[in-house]
Amino acid sequence: MKIGVLALQGDFAEHIVMLRELNVETAEVRLPEHLNSLDGLIIPGGESTTIGKLAVAYNLMEPLKTFGQQHAIWGTCAGAIFLSKDVSREQPLLGLMDIKVERNAFGRQVDSFEADLDISELKQATSTDEAFHAVFIRAPIIESVSGDAKILASLPDGRIVAAQQGHFLATSFHPELTGDSRFHEYFLSLVD
Repeated sequence: MKIGVLALQGDFAEHIVMLRELNVETAEVRLPEHLNSLDGLIIPGGESTTIGKLAVAYNLMEPLKTFGQQHAIWGTCAGAIFLSKDVSREQPLLGLMDIKVERNAFGRQVDSFEADLDISELKQATSTDEAFHAVFIRAPIIESVSGDAKILASLPDGRIVAAQQGHFLATSFHPELTGDSRFHEYFLSLVD
């Protein structure tokens, strides 16, 4: 199995470290040909507008959409925004997931926080009982899911912070910053 990490901007290096700790072959993706021979792709956190503009500049938009027709893609934070169909503003989006996302929904960098999430799908897939300690940094929320998308995790106030649609996964938080590999393991279970 070989997993790519979109390496245009953001915290792609942390995902690569986590995948390597799971003994997964990795590749940094910056050009369309870098998608060849990959089994899945992670789009990291960063700045969603910048990621989108760079994806356009490097002619990655259509290759990424085509890749997503057959392969698993996981977007964390800005990556979740980039995967979504709607962010209520003009910016390049892949439009692969039936989710509407609100950017920076929790406020500025100083409003970053951590929370324990009870995620039954994650517990089942990894045969564990512990909650997942999530790190939110200038995080978006998933305002709504539609179509085949389903909610995986919400905060106690009901705000959606993780969703799945078939082989697509979106999280508002940064599992790569926790030292807990269970979300990466869960993503790997979605890779065919």
